[in-house]
Amino acid sequence: MTFPGGTSISRLTVYTGACADGLEGGTPHVHIASTEAYVVVGGHGALQTLDANGLKETELSAGSTVWFTPGTIHRAINRGGLEVLVVMSNAGLPEAGDAVMTFPPEIVADPDRYREAATLPADNVEEAVARRRELAVEGFLRLVDGGPEELRRFYDSAVALVRPKVAGWRDIWERTVAQETRRTGEILDALAGGDGSHLLRSALMESPPQQRWGMCGHLRAHDVANPIVH
Repeated sequence: MTFPGGTSISRLTVYTGACADGLEGGTPHVHIASTEAYVVVGGHGALQTLDANGLKETELSAGSTVWFTPGTIHRAINRGGLEVLVVMSNAGLPEAGDAVMTFPPEIVADPDRYREAATLPADNVEEAVARRRELAVEGFLRLVDGGPEELRRFYDSAVALVRPKVAGWRDIWERTVAQETRRTGEILDALAGGDGSHLLRSALMESPPQQRWGMCGHLRAHDVANPIVH
């Protein structure tokens, strides 16, 4: 049984520490196939986004709810204790590589260099996270200055990076989002005929939080694909 709507959730404490441009916050990146939502539960800051319409900054404070579609490059800016509940569509895809960080173009265009820059080591993780963020901020600022053509080249490189993973993504999607949609259709068909037998198969599930380093900050993520069934 998938998490409602085939989504996933995590609780995000956005990184502190100033980057080269003086701003504190997360690692700029883009999702290629999934939509992401921020529900701000504490603190304040901003969300910088870059897409075909240019650069935009949206203020965030407790109660703010924003979401952005595939192709929206985003960077969380922390201006004081920013805490976010993150909701992702297509549970399993983000964990399977549906995110490309905005490293400089010569790195994004080279799968081996990208993998080396993106992968976190077993030791000295905090230093590696900071280096990865700085490299992505450098590329993000170049995209902002480069205009539509630079953005289009970045998108092309990002698609080339993830293309080998798409078959695996489809398998994940079939087992989660598509399966959940089919299940709802079957329930509606049964209910139309007066059949409520699915109610006898109800269950309670739980997914304890798991601490990990995210792109935008410290994450308390939940493995919704493997819940505890009570």
